[in-house]
Amino acid sequence: MSYQKRTALALAAAVAGSVVLITAPAAQASVVDVNYNCQTPIGAKSAVSPIDIKAVKSGSSYNVTMTFQKGVSSSPVALGAGAMNPSAVINLGGADKGTVAVKGPANTAEIPANTPIKISDLSGTYVPKANGKVTFTAGVLTIKALGTTTTCTASNSPGPSLELDVTGAAGSGGAAGTGGTGGGGDPAALPKTGPLDSAVALGTLGGTVVLVGAAGVLWLTRRNQQA
Repeated sequence: MSYQKRTALALAAAVAGSVVLITAPAAQASVVDVNYNCQTPIGAKSAVSPIDIKAVKSGSSYNVTMTFQKGVSSSPVALGAGAMNPSAVINLGGADKGTVAVKGPANTAEIPANTPIKISDLSGTYVPKANGKVTFTAGVLTIKALGTTTTCTASNSPGPSLELDVTGAAGSGGAAGTGGTGGGGDPAALPKTGPLDSAVALGTLGGTVVLVGAAGVLWLTRRNQQA
């Protein structure tokens, strides 16, 4: 094999390796089975649902979606369209702590009595406060229907459904997102447009005119003396 061909192959391999590094995923998602124990108005119920969590970056935050692949809990009576409203919290771990609140629309179709309640996709916004690998784990699920509230908690200590590699978090470094003035932080350096500021500006302009006038008088005086 000629030197030129070996060089071309080496460059192609290097470029391919670079592409792999650039396109490496910043998030790792997995579907996790969550065993929910639900406290309903008619007693305790339990059900297992695979949970999927996804996050899509939007500016300095992330749009988070939580998906239930199976129904949880049930109702002894039929739930008409719009009767059930779900919400949940997602527990953060790893580099960031706290929770993300997510909620979904009311049911669009009737839910028959004594059948698993299918939860619609729940969505919310995550604003990072720290950089690094952040985990997202299914937390408490709340179902409101017909004036009652059902609370479902995970009993099997599920693992994270998503691990996100966060960079450029607003809460890290102390400076970003603090509402500083920027440009050195001197408020006096900022442009001002109020009435008082306009008066000051006019006064400065007037002072300039006076100085120019004095300079003109001095120049004329010297010219007359020379004449």
